[in-house]
Amino acid sequence: MSMPAMKTEITPVAMPQAPSAAPVVTMTPKRAPRAETYAKMATEAAVRVVPPLIVVALLLVVWELICRRAGSSLPPPSKVFKDTKELILDPFFDHGGIDKGLFWHLSASLQRVAYGYSLAAIAGIALGTLVGQSVWAMRGLDPLFQVLRTIPPLAWLPLSLAAFRDGQPSAIFVIFITSVWPIIINTAVGIRNIPQDYRNVAAVVQLNPLEFFTKIMIPAAAPYIFTGLRIGIGLSWLAIVAAEMLIGGVGIGFFIWDAWNSSHISEIILALFYVGIIGFLLDRLIAGLGKVVTRGTAAN
Repeated sequence: MSMPAMKTEITPVAMPQAPSAAPVVTMTPKRAPRAETYAKMATEAAVRVVPPLIVVALLLVVWELICRRAGSSLPPPSKVFKDTKELILDPFFDHGGIDKGLFWHLSASLQRVAYGYSLAAIAGIALGTLVGQSVWAMRGLDPLFQVLRTIPPLAWLPLSLAAFRDGQPSAIFVIFITSVWPIIINTAVGIRNIPQDYRNVAAVVQLNPLEFFTKIMIPAAAPYIFTGLRIGIGLSWLAIVAAEMLIGGVGIGFFIWDAWNSSHISEIILALFYVGIIGFLLDRLIAGLGKVVTRGTAAN
């Protein structure tokens, strides 16, 4: 007897589907409000500016108290301002000859410094590179440089006057001969301290001397070079003030000497204030340029 065939039904089972990918949400960093940014900048500026201002204010108070006493040979700050008020408020007057405002005296001095210092920078970097790269040049020139750099700046002035027979080129020469030595020495030290790996890479890629100079030597020695340039600009400003006292004409050095001969002590103090401020600005200028060129590796 045959059994009836059983019919089996297969019910399809729905498979669970994978969840769809969630949309990616990009988080943009929240910018600080402008008020907070400005407040932070003001705080950083105050940290740098306020302490020097406090020190200067204290010094002025002490100076005022000391020089107000009877018999004092130096004027207090209040009298200095009173005596030099016209020079401060009108630095651009020009009555002809040497009767000019402080702007013209400072401008003449800065022009001389620019000429002498530029020549010193070019010659100093070139000679420093030669001395740092060549052992024979170092042995031959370094002792000479060490002797000449110890000669005081004003000792060169009579010799330059005898050679040029004019005050303008003589002052420029004094600036040059005063500021060139630290540039030479620091450049030579920087060239000698170039890592040997840099030289090996230059030999592998077969750089020619000009490419090696511009792509390896100068960038590697730049922090040392700008250290020498900063020292040189300070010495240049010192030398021009001293030289102008002797050569005469228009210039801040002659202005100080003429004020002394006229017994105008307040004018001397005002001129010294300007000399200090400009010297500081020149140093900051070279330091800022060095920071940009060396990407922050030069000393501040």
